Amino acid sequence: MVSVATKHPNGSPAFSSDPGRWAAVVRRDRRADGVFYYSVRTTGVYCRPSCAARLARRENVRFHATCADAERAGFRPCKRCRPDSPGLVEARAEAVARACRLIETAEEVPSLDALADAAGLSRFHFHRVFKTTTGLTPKAYAAAHRARRVRDELSRSDSVTDAIYGAGFNSSGRFYATASEVLGMTPTDFRAGGDGAAIRFAVGECSLGSILVAATERGVCSILLGDDPDALARQLQDRFPKARLIGGDRDFERLVAKVVGFVEAPALGLDLPLDVRGTAFQQRVWQALREIPAGATSTYTKIAARIGAPKAVRAVARACASNTLAVAIPCHRVVRHDGGLSGYRWGVKRKRLLLEREAVS
Repeated sequence: MVSVATKHPNGSPAFSSDPGRWAAVVRRDRRADGVFYYSVRTTGVYCRPSCAARLARRENVRFHATCADAERAGFRPCKRCRPDSPGLVEARAEAVARACRLIETAEEVPSLDALADAAGLSRFHFHRVFKTTTGLTPKAYAAAHRARRVRDELSRSDSVTDAIYGAGFNSSGRFYATASEVLGMTPTDFRAGGDGAAIRFAVGECSLGSILVAATERGVCSILLGDDPDALARQLQDRFPKARLIGGDRDFERLVAKVVGFVEAPALGLDLPLDVRGTAFQQRVWQALREIPAGATSTYTKIAARIGAPKAVRAVARACASNTLAVAIPCHRVVRHDGGLSGYRWGVKRKRLLLEREAVS
């Protein structure tokens, strides 16, 4: 059996050995910041790996997992890189998190200037940092959040109009102009469980067992894995109880074959449009997952930090479990902090096989 190497979420090897840590210090690798710290015996200080101070002699350097470890060993924080203060990545994540909270609690979508001011950044810099951190522009994030509010309101309001205003739209016209993008169907059809929506699907076989592929007019909306083809069809029916499920024709079977080829060789990529539906938070998580390259892994904790919500580790795990686009949204690349393989919607055995396959591709 091929072993799966633990890697840094950016795709670099994890800094798990002293030679690897020292190499990171030599090149002042910012990706190692927060992963470990190093101290210098002759100066009595400890630093981030990216510290710009003059490089110490290797024999005088020790490595520490945390600031607390370095201080217990008798070292004090460097005044240049300030390792005991939030780093640039953490500071940006917190700034973006403040902006996200403002979007989520405001009645009206805040202007870009207001969001930048709340984050303490310039308008241009904030837009760039927000997109880098979340994978979405502030406008797209606000739209995704409002989409979730619309879904919630449609499920409990007496009328579509009540739901539209309850979700914060000032006019029904503004909402209907974007309804298909927000819901993937008309609001009336959404309330009716997909009534009237046409979803094509087909079930095939791959090395991981049975596979169901379903698509709307917008793109592939489900890739499900399992052992029982009938059970996969029932899962699709449960998700869209009143949609018109249409068995795929020969053209659609070619699409299924393309998806199967992608499952067998994920490194090749999937050049197909996706119909990704989820809450604003789920979409942030799923976008972060799609940025993990084949052959690399990340952790729930690091994904939470990556999207600017470092305390939402459990919510990240739930978002991974809610993913209905197996492999296309690669939740199998998220592992526990110790490298162990935790739960996977389609079974840990399949998760292990996918990671092993990607490690040697």
